[in-house]
Amino acid sequence: MKRSRHPVALITGASRGLGAYLAREVAQLGYAVALHHRSGAVATRRLARDIQLHGLPTLALSADLSHPAEVSKLFQQIQRTWGRLDLLINNAGTYRPTPLLRTRPEDWFAGIESTATATFLTTQAALPLFPKTGGRIINLGDSASDRLSPRKLAPGYHVGKVGVTLLTRSFASQLISRKITVNQISPGYLENSIDLPHPSKLPLGRPVSFSELFAAVRYLLSPEASQLTGSTLSLTGGWNL
Repeated sequence: MKRSRHPVALITGASRGLGAYLAREVAQLGYAVALHHRSGAVATRRLARDIQLHGLPTLALSADLSHPAEVSKLFQQIQRTWGRLDLLINNAGTYRPTPLLRTRPEDWFAGIESTATATFLTTQAALPLFPKTGGRIINLGDSASDRLSPRKLAPGYHVGKVGVTLLTRSFASQLISRKITVNQISPGYLENSIDLPHPSKLPLGRPVSFSELFAAVRYLLSPEASQLTGSTLSLTGGWNL
């Protein structure tokens, strides 16, 4: 087993969108990056090649994060390749904007398993790989995941994101003695969100950009954030206040 001279990061849901953006930016910070995907193999391998062109170590990994055996295999691959993990970003999540009363069981399970279940399983499996010096876990939440308010669409996804908030706080309380901080970033509408409203409907007149969200990630990775854990940074531009 090798031990990477770089700090090692895993970004889930890295085949496209925000996950792919975060992977590129985290790699630029000097991390070896494991890129997780469930079905976007071609896009993820292309992203890995692009990052490798800059001389940065990268690994593309496929797994259904709702299956414990596949999660275990994913982390075994990281351990065999790099021997450690310093950063876990739980970004994966399936959003199906199906009305509550027309939600099928498969819609429900797709939402809740890709969010709360995936966050629980990946966090649990990641812990043996963190060094004694600690590390960072960053979960992607939702703009209202800390409030129990009605949802008209995608009930499985929203229940899952409430679960991610609970898991963030619960793991944070258990892991601070190991110097592993666990925090959540909860965006409002992102620049690539499904059913993005017209800018005039948004309080700031535009959605949250990927670069703005990454600025929050960069802060959570900084030494100045070493005392911050169990917290949520809400980047909403006033949405859902």
